[in-house]
Amino acid sequence: QVQLVESGGGTVQAGDSLRLSCGASGRTLSSFPMGWFRLAPGKEREFVSAITSSGGDTFYANSVKGRFIISRNNAQNTVHLQLNSLKPEDTAVYYCAAEPDGDYTSFRSWDYWGQGTQVTVSS
Repeated sequence: QVQLVESGGGTVQAGDSLRLSCGASGRTLSSFPMGWFRLAPGKEREFVSAITSSGGDTFYANSVKGRFIISRNNAQNTVHLQLNSLKPEDTAVYYCAAEPDGDYTSFRSWDYWGQGTQVTVSS
């Protein structure tokens, strides 16, 4: 069993940056890929980014490519998502996820989830 806890959300203005963190307990994160999803009102949970267990490969949704950066520190059992050049449409609850089984861009493929952290971007 894995417990995930996100932090770092907040309310910022368009163009600002935020750094989200995801800490884990129960198992070492280095065992599996990690991902970030987001959920905006009226929308389905959306894939944002993922990173392989070693951190050697990263993947991004087109909507965030070039602005967001995913990273991990396996020694500290953490995963981070750097959000740059934020836009109002980035407003959502951001969730950390672990251990995908299948299509990593589908939220249905991930076994473990955090409780989410709110990111609000004002124009």
